[in-house]
Amino acid sequence: MKKFAALVTTLMLATGVFAAEHQIKMVNSGKDGIMAFEPGFVQAAKGDTVKFIKTDPSHNSSSFFTPKGASAWKGKMDEEIVVKLDTEGVYMYQCDPHKSMAMVGVIQVGKPVNLEDAKKEAANFSKTLVMNKDRLTRYVDQAK
Repeated sequence: MKKFAALVTTLMLATGVFAAEHQIKMVNSGKDGIMAFEPGFVQAAKGDTVKFIKTDPSHNSSSFFTPKGASAWKGKMDEEIVVKLDTEGVYMYQCDPHKSMAMVGVIQVGKPVNLEDAKKEAANFSKTLVMNKDRLTRYVDQAK
């Protein structure tokens, strides 16, 4: 019986039964100011999913930086999407129409294996912003 229980536990772990779903709201105004994702930084495990929730209209979620080999995503306007995170590293995403206002977010999956590249990308991206210029770098700095 103990061997059977161990086998079932192993199978459950292997199939992602214990994967978590993280929820990120797309908001016009939140704790980090206007035009934001809430929370702006999420730490997840490999195999977890992130659900982008339409809280206010006229937003989407679109990745612009992912770990090597990871799948990119691009949600439609006002679309709630679920993204499965299968590759370790740092991901960055934006709301396309509010990109210049720094409606951006960061997800760390497992170990931040691409953190140095993410920091460089965040620094370059931040130069294009018209407001909230430090938002993205603050989020990336939370990756450890």
